[in-house]
Amino acid sequence: MKAGARFSALLVCGGLLAGCAALPGGGPPPVDAFDLSTPSVSQDGRRVGRRQILITEPTAIKTLDGQDIVVKTSSGAIQYLDGARWADRLPRVVQTRIADLYQRSGRFGGVGMPGEGLAIDYQILADLRSFDIRTDGQDRAEVEIFVRILNDRNGVVRASRTFSASAPVIGTGGTAFASALDRAFAAAMADLVDWTISSI
Repeated sequence: MKAGARFSALLVCGGLLAGCAALPGGGPPPVDAFDLSTPSVSQDGRRVGRRQILITEPTAIKTLDGQDIVVKTSSGAIQYLDGARWADRLPRVVQTRIADLYQRSGRFGGVGMPGEGLAIDYQILADLRSFDIRTDGQDRAEVEIFVRILNDRNGVVRASRTFSASAPVIGTGGTAFASALDRAFAAAMADLVDWTISSI
């Protein structure tokens, strides 16, 4: 079986949806806020019994540690997409979707995030290396996430790997850019669960 969540866009206006219609003509324009999908994952394959894993919030450099959708131009300049943003800080969005991915697999004794009170066996530590749109040629999304599996009992890193993928931008505007990043994220995370199980 495979499970997934729909890619979604939410219209946000000054933080209050109810107030959008009341904005005067000179008010700020509405901003589209985008979420990521939970990648599809198989529930088949080896399970790891009662082992429980903790999904920590990924680390990221300042340009990726916010709600802005990052665009890198052909000159190497970093820009932020006008009129569009992530629904929360990007590391938090990625953390939530990775946790969903492990939970939907049904192959672990428990999956949680900090503060949920699990007796943890392993921590999943991620670092967002790239999560942006490149415009140096054909517009495309680039996602690169470095992941480590940390044994919570002794502090030893069991395995580490870089997961990366790209996806072409189809169309124009914020929706097209966010959709390309969503597809690249799903492709990058396709082997994450199987790799984790094989490593612990």
